[in-house]
Amino acid sequence: MRCVLDTNVFISGIFWEGNFCSQIIDSWIKGKFELVSSREIIEELVKTLKCFKIKLDEDIIGGWKNMIIENSIIVEPFEKLEIIKEDQEDNKFLEAAIAGKAEFLISQDNHLLKLKEYNKIKILKPEEAVLILL
Repeated sequence: MRCVLDTNVFISGIFWEGNFCSQIIDSWIKGKFELVSSREIIEELVKTLKCFKIKLDEDIIGGWKNMIIENSIIVEPFEKLEIIKEDQEDNKFLEAAIAGKAEFLISQDNHLLKLKEYNKIKILKPEEAVLILL
């Protein structure tokens, strides 16, 4: 099973233990699904971690970046989408999901969630994804 995780899932899971997002990240670390990511997604996560209100050491941020690079399928999306008009930046998650043949995109972003499904990729809230991934 292949999944794309939105940056907001990583942020919630990294900073707050025991929630649905941290359970999803733990599930990925344990190898229960394959993470699909892209250079753009990783760059957004690193930037967000560096600017987040709760400060993390650069080594920890680098550790997360390396863990994703080493333990996921890194894709180079072959098409640029304009599906999410309200926030064009959200399209990178759909692009990676398509390029990586992911079954699920997990997000807390309403722009993505209101789609429910795109190109046979189910877009789920973390609480819905936990039921499938655990």
